[in-house]
Amino acid sequence: MRYIFLTTIFSVVFAYEKDMTFSVQAGKMECFYQKVTVNEAIDVEYQVIDATHGELDISFQMSDPVGRVIVADYKKPENGHRHKSLLEGDYRFCFDNSFSTFSEKTVFFDLMIENDDTSEKDYEDDKEMELGNAAETYMMRVRDISESVSKLKDNVSTARRLQELLSAHEARDRNLAEDMCSRVMSWSLGQIMLMMVVGVTQVYFLKSLFEDSRGFKNLVPGFMSQ
Repeated sequence: MRYIFLTTIFSVVFAYEKDMTFSVQAGKMECFYQKVTVNEAIDVEYQVIDATHGELDISFQMSDPVGRVIVADYKKPENGHRHKSLLEGDYRFCFDNSFSTFSEKTVFFDLMIENDDTSEKDYEDDKEMELGNAAETYMMRVRDISESVSKLKDNVSTARRLQELLSAHEARDRNLAEDMCSRVMSWSLGQIMLMMVVGVTQVYFLKSLFEDSRGFKNLVPGFMSQ
């Protein structure tokens, strides 16, 4: 089993997002660890976009820092989960392909961690109370701008994530189409070869039939002359 530790990088808006595409060998398990604090929202989405053989499915588990399994999926092509952390520590995300004997799976994995920190808002409220009514208009405008920026950030993040998921869907559909095209080509070549073999066999038997018929005609006059 290979373990990959992901470092926590929070932006100014207290959000972390990571997406990746990786392969899980047949009979193996891939695990990722991410540090999460209390009351953070863990948003996970995954999708199997390719497989060397068989179905596009994989098993998934998400565990908390004490090892308790929070989410468990068995042999699913895609799924998404959202969980609010109750403990601080390293959360584990595992993709299990141990049920496959020969099929290697390619998985798209998207992880987002959000923290709605209200300390900045509380600070602004306290500052407004200190400045008094004279600064009320100013603080209202600042709050409106802050809300607009926050909504814009959320919309951009949602659009980016949807684009990544659509790209994963496109990759999966392309792999399925290429696999289907390969199967059709192989089947067509097999049919052509079979038709050629049948045609050559029919010509051979027809030629043999005429040769046997000619020999029989030559044999009958010779027998009658005797």
